[in-house]
Amino acid sequence: MPHFPHPSLPAAGHLSRLLPGLLAAAAAVALALAVHTQVPALPAMTLAVVFGLLAANIPGLGAWSAGPGRPGLDFAGKHLMRAGIVVLGLKVSLVDVLGLGWAALLLITGVVLAAFAGTYVISRLFRLPPQVSLLIATGFAICGASAIGAMAAVRRIRQPDTVLPVALVTLCGTLAIGVLPLLIRPLGLSPEVFGAWAGASVHDVGQVVATAQTAGAGALAIAVVVKLTRVILLAPIVAAAGLHHRRRADAGDGLKRPPIVPLFVLGFVALAALRSTGWLAPGILEGAAVLQDVVLGMALFGLGSAVRVGQLLHTGARALLAALASWLLIAALGLGAAFLMIR
Repeated sequence: MPHFPHPSLPAAGHLSRLLPGLLAAAAAVALALAVHTQVPALPAMTLAVVFGLLAANIPGLGAWSAGPGRPGLDFAGKHLMRAGIVVLGLKVSLVDVLGLGWAALLLITGVVLAAFAGTYVISRLFRLPPQVSLLIATGFAICGASAIGAMAAVRRIRQPDTVLPVALVTLCGTLAIGVLPLLIRPLGLSPEVFGAWAGASVHDVGQVVATAQTAGAGALAIAVVVKLTRVILLAPIVAAAGLHHRRRADAGDGLKRPPIVPLFVLGFVALAALRSTGWLAPGILEGAAVLQDVVLGMALFGLGSAVRVGQLLHTGARALLAALASWLLIAALGLGAAFLMIR
């Protein structure tokens, strides 16, 4: 009697390969959230990247993360990143954003576009590859690692090429947490102006919260709304990049035609629209925020675990200088915008 393999065996085998890395990523996120609870100034997402870096570079753990743990860690870095971007939409309320007024919205849009263009030019001046420059510009101008993941997907950029931009955006966002609050008194900033500055110039949502809360609840409130206005721009900028990539494919560059807007970006827009209706109970939004932290944290741990510090130091010196120059540019643009918004 012939023997037919059970149809679930390949799926079960694939899951068993993914499980070690996914479990490690989940444990790292749990630890990151626990540390953040005790030390709120340390964003959980930044800690997730740091724990990934440690997993990649501590003897013994490094071999594991490059070997048995790699399939699950790569899965987290790619697929859970997209899931995190979708759930991020539930943090965006168009009602709150529109409450800033059209003048502020146009100003923030101008800052994002100037930061995007300026960071790309700076990166190219430091002779970074075009794709890496594009990812750095996207992450710095919009919303950190989430934006990098979205742009990499629509431009069909390989996951290994996202590692350096994610490391740089994490480093510079962490730098902002330490440096910007020290400038409140020398620059004579009110809490509202400082909050608008943090929201307009710091990269990741968690890093914005960690930075702005040092100046009180008023600063934090406006920082979050300004930051989420930047997050909304993720969809149109990624759509524009997808359209450009599609036209190149149509022009015969031998590229596979990508969708104009990936499904996960449409999911982000749909959940942002749902959040804006006001139909969702606070408990649902709180649960979604936890879910987003978990899946995005696992993705960032996966990306961090692919970074070898020795290799980064060898190849990333120019990238680091470009990132610092871009950080200064965005900080200056954001400060100017904050003074214009809060008058």
